Amino acid sequence: MTRTIALAAGMVMIFAVTVAVLLTVMPGPHKPTDYLVIGCVATLLCLLLLFVVLINSPKRPDRRPEAESEPRPTEPRV
Repeated sequence: MTRTIALAAGMVMIFAVTVAVLLTVMPGPHKPTDYLVIGCVATLLCLLLLFVVLINSPKRPDRRPEAESEPRPTEPRV
């Protein structure tokens, strides 16, 4: 759960920083298409971050341990 919250917070921060940087870099006055481009670039960076984190994170082991007290029978008992 903590990992999910950290990833979501990171994505929101990347989005906000990207929007702020692009708003200052792009010459004004801004048109509606400028805001569209800024939003698209920020969304692209957030999705790339999500993809990279999910691909590079190790797979979690299954949390349901099998009952080790009784072995599975391979032959019917007589």
